Amino acid sequence: MKSTATFLAAAVAVGSAATAAAATPATPTPIVDPRNGVPWERLDKHDAMLVIVDFQEGLYNLARDWDPNLYRDAMMAHSSLATVFPMPVVLTTSAETGPNGPMPQEITDMYPGAPVVRRQGEVNAWDNADFRAAIRAANKTQIIVAGIVTDVCTAFLARSLRAEGYSVWANLEASGTTTKEIRDITNAALRCAGVNVVSLFAIVCDLMRDWRATPGLVEVLPWLDRHMPAYGMVARAHRAAVTAGEVPPGADRLPR
Repeated sequence: MKSTATFLAAAVAVGSAATAAAATPATPTPIVDPRNGVPWERLDKHDAMLVIVDFQEGLYNLARDWDPNLYRDAMMAHSSLATVFPMPVVLTTSAETGPNGPMPQEITDMYPGAPVVRRQGEVNAWDNADFRAAIRAANKTQIIVAGIVTDVCTAFLARSLRAEGYSVWANLEASGTTTKEIRDITNAALRCAGVNVVSLFAIVCDLMRDWRATPGLVEVLPWLDRHMPAYGMVARAHRAAVTAGEVPPGADRLPR
């Protein structure tokens, strides 16, 4: 009887401990890059590639979470990144002979030699064997991506790439979807999956890293003037001040 009582007491103790452990939430494990042990990985222009997903003339009309003029500019800016920073490019479309429509010619003309994977049915680009082969053939570990729509074309692919061990940078401004609420919840989920959800300017600056680099000021500034005029006009104003400007009365008393 004594041994039975001891056994029961031990069983109750183990059960109580298990119940307490189950009731205590596990400490979240921070997303850490296994290659360097830190939670922030920088873009490396020598190890990065650009992926353009389902920027199609029909699907463009679903990108309603951005101003349509700004979004078109963001699409073109994302697509042109590899014209400034030489890196592999893969383009893909989804059922382009139907309502989704073709990719704008302005984009395909940028990279006449790049692979264009025309998916006939796969929603997630990673499900297409030709697309997977094109990504693997580039032999890069960092992938910059954007697409229409954010919650499907960008998100499905970004998660699949993460599952395959790639580092992913999702261009926040160049992915569009039907509502701002869907965009926000999707990007939050992507961040939880270890995807870097960042701005176009962040991508450009991380690829460049130093204005004195190549590509650097000489190459990037004209690109910014075209695709990010807020910064382009800063440079123009500085040029005008240096070449033809003068200090008006009172301005010379302003703090430096």
